[in-house]
Amino acid sequence: MSTHPPLSPTKRWLGLALIATAQFVVIMDTSIIGVALPDIQRDLGFTPESLSWVFNAYVVAFGGLLLLGGRLADVFGARKIFALGWVVLIVGSILAGAASSIGLEITGRAIQGAGSAMIAPAALTLLMMLFGGSRDLPKAFAVYGAAAPVGGSAGVFLGGVLTEYASWPWVFYVTVPIAVLVLAFTATTLPRTPRKPSGSIDVAGALTVTAGLAAVVYAVVNAPEVGWLTAPTLGVLAGGIGLLGIFFVIQARSRNPLLRLGLLRAPQLGAANGAQLLLGAAWVSMWFFLNLYLQQVLGASSFAAGAALLPMTGLVVLVMLAWAPRLQQRFGARSLIVTGLLLLAAGLVWLSFVRPDGSYVVDVLPASLLAALGMSLAFVPSLGTAINAAPAAETGVASGLVSTSYQIGSALGLAALTAVVHVVSGTDPSRVDLTQGYSAAFVGAGALALVGAVVTAVAMSRPRVPVAASDGTIGR
Repeated sequence: MSTHPPLSPTKRWLGLALIATAQFVVIMDTSIIGVALPDIQRDLGFTPESLSWVFNAYVVAFGGLLLLGGRLADVFGARKIFALGWVVLIVGSILAGAASSIGLEITGRAIQGAGSAMIAPAALTLLMMLFGGSRDLPKAFAVYGAAAPVGGSAGVFLGGVLTEYASWPWVFYVTVPIAVLVLAFTATTLPRTPRKPSGSIDVAGALTVTAGLAAVVYAVVNAPEVGWLTAPTLGVLAGGIGLLGIFFVIQARSRNPLLRLGLLRAPQLGAANGAQLLLGAAWVSMWFFLNLYLQQVLGASSFAAGAALLPMTGLVVLVMLAWAPRLQQRFGARSLIVTGLLLLAAGLVWLSFVRPDGSYVVDVLPASLLAALGMSLAFVPSLGTAINAAPAAETGVASGLVSTSYQIGSALGLAALTAVVHVVSGTDPSRVDLTQGYSAAFVGAGALALVGAVVTAVAMSRPRVPVAASDGTIGR
């Protein structure tokens, strides 16, 4: 239970606006760099192989630190960590924009990822504090969820506009005024929670899980470049898995664990996190390769490709805000998640029939809208289920866990399917070869979504098991 006084409806919805802005910026910062990458490569001297780390440094830091961010929110208060995350994001954005070398650029991106790793779980905790137990909670989740595709699409357009009419550093600097504006309203709008008197940080757990997740992500995203069965890939992957094993041993023995293992016994929590992991792997991969198909095969410009994604974004926002909350109340979370993942899988299989001489209206639009409909239906109920399965005192950890699932799923799914594209299309591919590679990636992403639907249907059919909180009480 939170100890803050009740907020007026106006302040609650203004608080939700700040929280949705956080989701918007976190996702925008992953997509805004795409158009600017060639200019960054030319000015800073990146090789074609190392250029991907302008993206990967953010994702690795973000995914690796999310659990720690959630724990910090539980111990020190979600509002404090939310604000601190924005400050860190400002520092990283300024460093990335002002970087004059590869090392500084990658460092700036990693700091941005660290700031986002504090913002994301704290934002979800604050959302639960504002709307938990109210009839408006599904609507709040819908607004939060809709901010993600809007941020992704806005990033593509802003990146193109800023790179063409200003310069590439502005794709990083644009985050700074948004962050300052959010910080200006944080103290007066968002609820305050006191620091837990007995709270402490599991330093060993934080180090091992962060290093372990970072190593696994690093191994997978780097494998297409150095080879999947090479010593560097297998060695780093084994090291990452080993560190994650050590993390679970530490959690089992710690008095104040970063992730209380009893929390994982709830089938609802595990199923919802699994759905988020596979949803991220399928959806982000589809968005990435669809953008490449539009530009590299159909010859669309960056702006035209971004415009081609707008119908998907519009449908996602419409469904998440207007339909998903009502459908969840009527049919339940499990039915909506399974249906959404099945529709996403169907849309991806449909996209796999793209042609080298295809057209946007025939080959892309209908299939992408079906996939967007599926993503819209699955995202909100899986997110809400994952957080509601945790006791109130561990909402921050649950938020960090579900955010980690989505981000790590996105990174691993994209890396694995990138390798599939390389294998199928080969070196120096033609438009036909690229089309075959992207088609294979869409099939792979569809398979991931289908697995998510099956796992969710099975796992969420079990009776719900109450989860004891760390103080011995029963969580919601």
